[in-house]
Amino acid sequence: MTRLDSLRQRLRGHVLRVALVLFAFGACGAAAAQTVAAPAVPDTMQQRVAACTSCHGVHGEGSPDSVAIPRLAGKPAGYLVQQLEYFQTGQRRHAPMEYVVRQLSPAYLRGIADYFAQQDVPYRKLPVPAVSAETLRRGEQLVMRGDSTRGVPSCVSCHGGKLTGVEPMMPGLMGLSYDYLNTQLVSWRTRQRAAEGPYCMGVVANRMRESDIAAVSAWLASHEPPADMRPEPASAQTEPLPGWCVMGKSGAAQ
Repeated sequence: MTRLDSLRQRLRGHVLRVALVLFAFGACGAAAAQTVAAPAVPDTMQQRVAACTSCHGVHGEGSPDSVAIPRLAGKPAGYLVQQLEYFQTGQRRHAPMEYVVRQLSPAYLRGIADYFAQQDVPYRKLPVPAVSAETLRRGEQLVMRGDSTRGVPSCVSCHGGKLTGVEPMMPGLMGLSYDYLNTQLVSWRTRQRAAEGPYCMGVVANRMRESDIAAVSAWLASHEPPADMRPEPASAQTEPLPGWCVMGKSGAAQ
């Protein structure tokens, strides 16, 4: 079985888990409708995030069973609510997530985002594929300095000097698995992920070679997260966004 086949098999397992959770909610609702005296489901935050925590963990720490399920804890609330909205609009594609958030109101989404943004739980060590020293050196170059010959800015120029994210919209890149990072960069290239303008990541990913994507993913995944994983304040981002970051959603390398 190839690495991709194994990843797909794990994802199918998580899709089934979400489906069972949602089926259980539906079954409970049907039973309540038939029993007049049945108590109403309490509207607590734990109840609201139940479909999320079944895959992402009670505190959004990520799945211990799949490197494809990312950590949510500590991410900027603005970023999290934006991603939930993108799943609603189809700008980000993942069938289980699209189904879960389809009918949720903006206020409901904001509550979920705020909950996970406030969580602070330890990071766990994630597996990293064996790669060459040359690959890691290339990854470090792209992450820390970028590649001006290809028009690729450094990751730290947007995601913060510690790569822990920047309030209110830039997510942290530390503590994520190789498979997740690699998959998301490929998704930007193939427009499985999109964003409102500026479409920076679509442009960046299209300027990177496949080997560059693998190198960046490996370097990020192989580094221990810093002790303080909180996103940096907006004032910490002193470098302006690249001029081409105001372009539309073409995603083409220009």
